[in-house]
Amino acid sequence: MRTTFQIQTHGQGLYEFTRQVVEWCLGDGLLTLFLQHTSCSLLIQENADPDVQTDLRNFFARLVPPTTDPSMSYLTHTYEGPDDMPAHIKAAMMPVSLQIPVSDGRPQLGTWQGIYLFEHRTAPHHRRVIGHLSV
Repeated sequence: MRTTFQIQTHGQGLYEFTRQVVEWCLGDGLLTLFLQHTSCSLLIQENADPDVQTDLRNFFARLVPPTTDPSMSYLTHTYEGPDDMPAHIKAAMMPVSLQIPVSDGRPQLGTWQGIYLFEHRTAPHHRRVIGHLSV
């Protein structure tokens, strides 16, 4: 089984799409999620406390600031805006694909785990995640 999950982002942050994945899964197998972009990431992360999302966003913003920050003056890929190359760096540090076991039509996530797209760009984007369930 294959599908494409469409995720509209509104700037940097984590966008949970666990519900869409759960509604799509049927049977048993291994679910692979693959992100078709180079400036965002996929994560399995806590979905109980929104402060976790805030702290993750703030940590990565501090770790890889925009190209307008003097510490990033060595970067040369700057013509797509001050957030573009930092977004590529963040995406290189985090996964763009995930594998999740599925049993009885349910992804086997832990109690507090959710599936997120982590948008690294400041502008809104339309993102695509390919889902493939191997039975």
